[in-house]
Amino acid sequence: QVQLVESGGGFFEAGESLRLSCAASGQTYMIDAVAWFRQAPGKEREFVARITWTAGRPSYSDSVKDRFAISRDSDKNLVYLQMNSLTREDTAVYYCATRTRAGWYDFVRLDSYDYWGQGTQVTVSS
Repeated sequence: QVQLVESGGGFFEAGESLRLSCAASGQTYMIDAVAWFRQAPGKEREFVARITWTAGRPSYSDSVKDRFAISRDSDKNLVYLQMNSLTREDTAVYYCATRTRAGWYDFVRLDSYDYWGQGTQVTVSS
């Protein structure tokens, strides 16, 4: 199993930046990719970004691709989400998730991931 713990959330003003962290522990050798999802009040959880573990290749949703950046430190088992130019629409609980299965998958789907963190709240006010 892999355990994930997110940190870095809080209250921010529109236009500010923040960096979320996701710390992985346990059977981290199994990690194939790590993704960030978010869930705003009253909405479904949605894909934000993903990074492949070995190659470090990122993918983003259209809504964040020009403002957010995902990165990883595989030596420390950490994944980051740099969030710039925050807007109120970025208010959500942010979750990191990891996939440990090999093979092709649709990386925007929730069920493509095997382990999830508890989430960290990000609130952006204008």
